[in-house]
Amino acid sequence: MTGEIYRDAWGIPHLRADDVTELARAQGRVTALDRAWQLEVERHRAKGTSASFLGAEALPWDRFVRRARLDDTARRCFAELERRDPETARWVRAYVDGVNETLAEGARRTPEFARAGLTPGDWEPWTPLGVWLGIHILFAGFPAKLWREQAVRHLGSDAIGLFAIDGPGTSGSNGWLVSGERTVTEQPIIAGDPHRFIEEPGVYQQIHLSCPEFDVIGLAVPGVPGIAHFGHTGTVAWAITNAMADYQDLYRERLRRTGAGVEALDPDGVWRRATRHTEVVEVAGEEPVEVEVIETERGPVIIGGPEGLPDGLQEGLQEGLPDGLQEGLQEGLPDGLQEGFSSGFELPDAPPLAVALRYPPRVTADLGFSALLPLLRARRVADVDRAVDLWAEPVNVVQAADTEGGLLHRVAGKVPVRSAANRTRLVPAWEPGHDWQGWHETPRGGLTDGVAAMANQRGIATPLGVEFAPPHRADRITALLGEKGRWSAADMPAIHMDTQLASAEPLLDLLNSLDALTPEAARIRRTLLAWDRRMDASSYAAAVYSAVRGAVVRRLAADPAFAALVTPPAYPEVLLPWLALLPRVGFALEHLLRAKELYGIDRAEAVRAAVEEVAAEQPAGTEGNGGRTWGDTHRLAPWRALPDPSYDAPGLSGDHDCVLCTSAVPGLTDLSARGPAARYVWDLADREASLWVVPLGASGVPGTAHHRDQLPLWLGGELVPVVTDFTKLKKESDV
Repeated sequence: MTGEIYRDAWGIPHLRADDVTELARAQGRVTALDRAWQLEVERHRAKGTSASFLGAEALPWDRFVRRARLDDTARRCFAELERRDPETARWVRAYVDGVNETLAEGARRTPEFARAGLTPGDWEPWTPLGVWLGIHILFAGFPAKLWREQAVRHLGSDAIGLFAIDGPGTSGSNGWLVSGERTVTEQPIIAGDPHRFIEEPGVYQQIHLSCPEFDVIGLAVPGVPGIAHFGHTGTVAWAITNAMADYQDLYRERLRRTGAGVEALDPDGVWRRATRHTEVVEVAGEEPVEVEVIETERGPVIIGGPEGLPDGLQEGLQEGLPDGLQEGLQEGLPDGLQEGFSSGFELPDAPPLAVALRYPPRVTADLGFSALLPLLRARRVADVDRAVDLWAEPVNVVQAADTEGGLLHRVAGKVPVRSAANRTRLVPAWEPGHDWQGWHETPRGGLTDGVAAMANQRGIATPLGVEFAPPHRADRITALLGEKGRWSAADMPAIHMDTQLASAEPLLDLLNSLDALTPEAARIRRTLLAWDRRMDASSYAAAVYSAVRGAVVRRLAADPAFAALVTPPAYPEVLLPWLALLPRVGFALEHLLRAKELYGIDRAEAVRAAVEEVAAEQPAGTEGNGGRTWGDTHRLAPWRALPDPSYDAPGLSGDHDCVLCTSAVPGLTDLSARGPAARYVWDLADREASLWVVPLGASGVPGTAHHRDQLPLWLGGELVPVVTDFTKLKKESDV
């Protein structure tokens, strides 16, 4: 035996090989067979060449990737991996070899290649690192710093706290660890669900990897070898959530052209040569586009250049803050960050500005891939702990448990030590005090009453971040786990599917305070005040709440107080989700409605007008009697590189602040593009009692049996049993 591919009843690949290198090759082969289109889309996105077959809509991403130098960073990281960890480098090469061996065959099976006129290309040894970078470069949400600059300039320092919320561009997760003292088997259980943009094919690949050194099941990232985030070796299991750490910085740069190229002003007052070259982006159906790539000592320039920032931003950043704000910035920032906005913005006699991005892999040439093999080989919590010490990006909260009672709850990844100003806003590259000075020690936590819940809230990662998710999901998970003394793996899907919406309270409180409503609006108020606050797809009241909430969001966003933020600045298009006012208001609505004062806006009147608007537009239905339900409009809308007109979007339960986190954008759309990209339950008592599911299926080939066969289960909260016994599997081929 060199390598073998088996399948279970759901088409999930189970791979067995003689050694880790052959196993990596088999993983590459099966991924290329199952996910050829996805692999090639991600390879092109990592290189900044996706517009060559997807057209002009992909150009903004390609331009950003070229300017941020993702492909060059991947090359650097792989070269350093070869020097420092040759075993892992060989393992990655074996995966790439496997991809290249079957990619053409996978492409022949997949109709998108013909639709796009795309011929698969060759994967390079560093391509998996580029894919990892491309998926995670926006994970930490550095564009939020651009939003804060705008919000503070136009609204004052209070805007920082009011709008500090997990928003539309951020990935999150639920995860919970239950110790053996709280389970029926007296062995730990880890469960949860990562929240990402739902894509077709899915962003996670269920897989089983077996060789003499290890036998692991888990969720892999297609295009990357091993099992990074969610795995179970039989004696130890682990899972992660986004720590919401801040580890990427934006620097305002002073640049100038010279006869020899471009120079940047450094903190010591010396103009130094920046690297500069021009790249050409091919665009299907259009003329090629040139992109100037500039990199200073801080990092690649992603906005503007020697001629300055786009359309009015130059003047905006040089004007500084409104009078009196320098002293007023003490209120509304998270603990320890007050000084982050305390220095001035004035740029007297400044040349044009640009913005550079500094991110850890570009600085260290390390993506943390050296953690991947030790994770597969882990037998105990201590092994997982040592492995994630090597982690780099993204920064995650890690939970792990083993069969000997070991438990782990910690943060892993690289977060630079630097000034508080770096963490909250753009900082001037020409001023001293904004350099990186080593790395934070990652915090650790414990369990309370045998339970630890993580849902991107303020917790053990608080010292490393600025904005976190509201506590609602974490609090609800903890409360549900407190409802009984002992839990089983089979009990956990009920927690995954919980739809209680605690963030509805401030809007409902304002609604309850209103008087003199029209009869139709009074009917809506009665419906909502009697509502159980569950965002179930079958709920008429949930649909009414969403309609009222959306109308409130639109009215607040249209208030003259926010007029200066209605039109986003002319930053690159890929950064605009963090800068659009309507989503910002929608995701921060709870804070905006609870604030003592909101720039003179009469929020009760906004709620009144919203209720009257909905009353005038909606028929007088009731639940089960002709009324539109939440699932009628709250539907799953996966991202696809190419549209699929045949797709029939199913209705969804849940909402952004529910444990069942199926996120729409209040005030803009009820369609959900983000949600649980997988669900898992890892049982340490019996791995085959573990459970998992993905939103669509194991196959990325449209029309095949396993392309969308898990969708009904995912919608209904059911999970697929984990199978690891090869005698219960069907052999597909040798490799």
